[in-house]
Amino acid sequence: MDTPNPLLAPVVALVAWTLLMWLWMYATRIPAILAAKMKLDPYRPRGEQMAELPPRVRWKADNYNHLMEQPTIYYAIVLALAVMGEQGSAAVVLAWAYTGLRVIHSFVQALVNIIQLRFAVFVLSTLPLFGLVWIAASRLLVVPA
Repeated sequence: MDTPNPLLAPVVALVAWTLLMWLWMYATRIPAILAAKMKLDPYRPRGEQMAELPPRVRWKADNYNHLMEQPTIYYAIVLALAVMGEQGSAAVVLAWAYTGLRVIHSFVQALVNIIQLRFAVFVLSTLPLFGLVWIAASRLLVVPA
């Protein structure tokens, strides 16, 4: 059996982290709903009832939603690189950097939610994406001899 492409490990790690955030979200949301004795109403506008929950509870859900947004670009570019056969250390380091910074972003948002800090970590986490796209574009634009 072939050794898996090392770019796949940070992808699997971020998916695993996303599932942990899902667990954390519901581990805080369900008790908060029960404590507030909320009667869930499907006819109320989306998010209106959840807005009644304490901020510390909502932060986990907000972060889970964020893990469904920009990381989709990350998954696409890393999987594209893996399909292209990329295994260089620069790409692997950038992929792990993105994953690590998104985990840090999750902790900042879920625990303290200092917006300036969260934004700084978000911007830092975006930089590896630019590097990964650069590597992919460079591979695609190389003209065979």
